Amino acid sequence: MNHILHIECSPRGAASFSSQVARHAVQALLREHPNARVIERSLGDEPPPHMSLGFIGAAFTEPHARTEAQRGLLAYSEALIAELDAADVVVIGTPMHNYTAPSSLKAWIDYVVRVGRTFNVTPQGKVGLLGDRPVLVAIASGGFFSEGERVRQPDYLTGYLRAVFATIGIRNVEFVTVEGMGRDREREAAMLERARHWIDANVGRLARTQAA
Repeated sequence: MNHILHIECSPRGAASFSSQVARHAVQALLREHPNARVIERSLGDEPPPHMSLGFIGAAFTEPHARTEAQRGLLAYSEALIAELDAADVVVIGTPMHNYTAPSSLKAWIDYVVRVGRTFNVTPQGKVGLLGDRPVLVAIASGGFFSEGERVRQPDYLTGYLRAVFATIGIRNVEFVTVEGMGRDREREAAMLERARHWIDANVGRLARTQAA
């Protein structure tokens, strides 16, 4: 393993629960591969801008016909795609906002999921152009959405992330969640400990999956 892409989405930074879990995952991977380089992208601190009409026009112009200005409009997207494509493992820490992805993560996705660049449209459907690799997503939520009697809210995040990563060729997506956060410290500590235990138990498997 040479590169780990670490993406943070919470505006709360290192204080956020998703960040704490994601950072634990990155450190666990580094224990397995101490020479790996970590590429950090903080979407919470520096959220991607919303798409502009100029960006859309540039993206749908054939590469050979793009002007210098259009190539400039695509430069940020190209940088994000290059970071993703260079990564052997991707670790994402994100809150669940209103049952789905925060706007910063959705904007990042809009810049990396590009027709003709990271996927093609064929008569058989969309075909991803990036190689598969493990993606571990640490999700923090105030409500419960995945298991148990306390589940009360829908989940439009995990299925969406699986689908959108599959579109560009990445199907090895796993989730570790901390739910019901912000209610009491005892629960928060228990959920964080459970997430860390899962990561420690599975980090070797994630690394082997990448190596295979």
